[in-house]
Amino acid sequence: MPHASGSHASRPARVGGVLLAVGVVQFVVANAVVQTRYAGYSLLTNYVSDLGNTATSPWHVVFNVSIALLGLLSIGAVFLTWSSFPRGATRVVGLPLLLLASVAAILVGAFPENVNPPVHDLATLLVFLPAGSAFVLLAVGMRPGTNWAGGRWPSVILGAVTLVALAYYVPTQATNTTWDPGLVERFIVAPILLWGAGVAVQMFRLPDRPRFAGVTAT
Repeated sequence: MPHASGSHASRPARVGGVLLAVGVVQFVVANAVVQTRYAGYSLLTNYVSDLGNTATSPWHVVFNVSIALLGLLSIGAVFLTWSSFPRGATRVVGLPLLLLASVAAILVGAFPENVNPPVHDLATLLVFLPAGSAFVLLAVGMRPGTNWAGGRWPSVILGAVTLVALAYYVPTQATNTTWDPGLVERFIVAPILLWGAGVAVQMFRLPDRPRFAGVTAT
């Protein structure tokens, strides 16, 4: 009997879940550690990328390596978990958006904000916008009949929070009028990390893929 795509997980998919979990956890820990070494750092007024500023952040190497590692692990996770997401157009478009965001995260670490601001700013935007859009798009495919149905609204909400905060953040940054920019940026970043953690857990909640399951379409 054929199984519903997106209702099962293979062993590689569970490995992908581990990669994603490791990426998220190490990035959160790295942020916390680097903040303790940055005198006067404020979660309200300092940008996340300030932690990677080579001129002002004493442990900038830790942050920059950490965000690049997050991007690298996320790339591996997307490929390994691909077949466990509900098949269809939402997967075909949504997961490549996450790949784009993952590559951009590597560039954020490679080009700190004070070293090459234009590239850094573009890379940051290419993390935030594709990721938030992907969450909303993938949620459409989390329909009844798959084991992803319970994640539909959380995925929509997390994606929407990122996109709404980003819609406020970008134009106010251009006019230097962003209210508590560090806090606003964290409303963009936190949902991305929460979504990644949730997907990592989901890879271990999905039942095993039948051993002789047929090949499914994208």
